[in-house]
Amino acid sequence: MRAKRVDTVVVGGGIVGLAHALAAARGGDRVVLFERDDFAAGASIRNFGMIWAVGQQRGAVYERALRSREVWLEIAAMTGMWAAETGSLHLAHHEDEVAVLEEFLTASAPARERGARMVTAAEAAARGPAVREEGLLGALWSPTEVNVDPRAAIPAVAAHLAGEYGVEVRFGETVRGIDMPSVSTTAGEWRADRVYVCSGNDFATLYPDVFATSGLLRCKLQMMRTRVQPGGWQLGPMLCGGLTLLHYAAFEGLAAQAALRARLDTQLPYEREHGVHVLLSQTADGRLTIGDSHAYAGTHDPFQDEGINEAVLRYLRTFAKVPEPVVTERWEGHYPSLRDGRTELVVSPEPGVTVVNGVGGAGMTLSFGLAEEVVGHGAPAPTPTSANTPVPAGPRPG
Repeated sequence: MRAKRVDTVVVGGGIVGLAHALAAARGGDRVVLFERDDFAAGASIRNFGMIWAVGQQRGAVYERALRSREVWLEIAAMTGMWAAETGSLHLAHHEDEVAVLEEFLTASAPARERGARMVTAAEAAARGPAVREEGLLGALWSPTEVNVDPRAAIPAVAAHLAGEYGVEVRFGETVRGIDMPSVSTTAGEWRADRVYVCSGNDFATLYPDVFATSGLLRCKLQMMRTRVQPGGWQLGPMLCGGLTLLHYAAFEGLAAQAALRARLDTQLPYEREHGVHVLLSQTADGRLTIGDSHAYAGTHDPFQDEGINEAVLRYLRTFAKVPEPVVTERWEGHYPSLRDGRTELVVSPEPGVTVVNGVGGAGMTLSFGLAEEVVGHGAPAPTPTSANTPVPAGPRPG
């Protein structure tokens, strides 16, 4: 059978693959995307749906997140997909949390320029009915965060690619080998000028040697979702507390972090051991998404630890109150993570092929911007922690 011909092949139907298919199609390429599963079932639908620019590394990565935000809103306007510009509140119930937030604002002029600022406890409570005002000293308000419903958003983006740009989206078909310009799949042979391998947690099918030396580990997380909240109750801004200030790269390098870390290591050793920090978002139909924890390894056992779920809910109650906190769904997610400070893995194992992986827990936030950089220029703009540049080992959020 004669091989089919396209300009670009994308491997992977999660948000990273969809973003690269969109960037290539917008550039005029004929694109086919292959996803081995019958529908997207991985990390891209097992998350909060947060487009969380405020938490990203200050500088180029933050700007990448803002560009991704623009693309999400463009797609929502074209498709009618739910995308709520809710913003976010980082709630501070301790002086050391206030200190980190204030130092962040001092260090991040771009965030200030886009409206991030400290608000009083009363102002925070007025913005969000879930805010626990007792003992609240203040909060960081950021207007840039957008909430989507990942279980609906990922299929909507795939349908948008097919309908608007003519991308051939082929679910249930596996790419089993690449020898440029030939791409072998379980449904036949293709020829392409370019291939983007966005295979997520699959490190074995394509270019296993690349992944073996990449430094990638799999992050296992635990998350929960409540029933629909009564009476049309709305969360408003997405919420988080002090533990989050030790998780996201936006707060790395701030002097005030040391005191916060020392206190939380002492007061919440279980949460710190299991990588717990707590975020709260809402789905389009009114359910609340709560999480999460973080464990890093090459392979994880399949079991959830109910003690971790209890710790997440216990910490949530310290900064938020919701009408119906009854949990109706629990799940675990897995995503590839670089633990040495790099914000993504972008490598070319052979001419015409680019492997894109390792965006950690920020795939929904960064993928559209990253894809435009990769597709448009062949590699992300160099920053101290991007691409495949070696950096000193150290902690890596996400």
